[in-house]
Amino acid sequence: MLTLEAKIREADTSADVLRKRGFVPAVVYGAKEAARSLAIDAGKLADAWKEAGRTSLVRLTGIGDEKDTLIKEVQTHPVTGRIVHVDFYALEKGKKVQLNVPLEFTGEAPAEKAGHILVKALHEIEVEVAPHELPHSLSVDLRLLKEVGDHILASQIPLPRSATLMTNGDDIVVSVTAFVEEKEPEMAPIVPEATATTEPAPEAGEQPATQ
Repeated sequence: MLTLEAKIREADTSADVLRKRGFVPAVVYGAKEAARSLAIDAGKLADAWKEAGRTSLVRLTGIGDEKDTLIKEVQTHPVTGRIVHVDFYALEKGKKVQLNVPLEFTGEAPAEKAGHILVKALHEIEVEVAPHELPHSLSVDLRLLKEVGDHILASQIPLPRSATLMTNGDDIVVSVTAFVEEKEPEMAPIVPEATATTEPAPEAGEQPATQ
C-alpha cells in the first residue's frame, strides 16, 4: 500500500501560495468523513498518482488518524500537465468499495496470430471489493481465443476472493471475428461514344434538299 504524507491546510493560505511552495491543494472526504483541506508535496503526489491511479489504496498520514483513501479526482494544468488539485475519498473500515477497474490484456491470441481480428468491447469492469484486495487492474488472458467466434465474458475474468462482479456477467469483453479482405470495386468497361453524322437543320423558309 502506498503511503503519502499530508498536512492540514491553513485557512488563510491561498492555493497559489501553496503551489509556489511546492505543494498541491487537496481535500479528503468520505461517507462518514467531514471534508478537510490538505496540502501535499507536489513531487510525492505526482509519483503516487502515477503508481496508484484511481484503483489502489493510498494511506494518508500526518493528519491525525491515518486514512485509507482512493484518489477520486485529479485536476491538472492545461498547459504543463502538473497536478493543481486532488480529491481523496476516505474508505469506511470493514466496508467494501465499488469502482471500475481497468482491464489488462495479456498473452497472444492464437486466433490473432492466424490472421483474424480481436474486437475489444470493454476496457474496464465494475466490481465491489474489500479495500485490502483492491486490484490495480484485472488480467484478461488472450491465449484462450483460438478460433473465429471465441470470446471472453465479464464473468470469466478472475477476481479477488472478496470481489463481486457488478458488470453484467454476460457482457462480452473481447471476441474474435474473421478477417475479410476488401476487394477493390470492379470498374465498368469504358464504351466509346458512337459518332453520329447529322445534317444541319434547314433554316426557316428553306426547303430541305431532295435527292
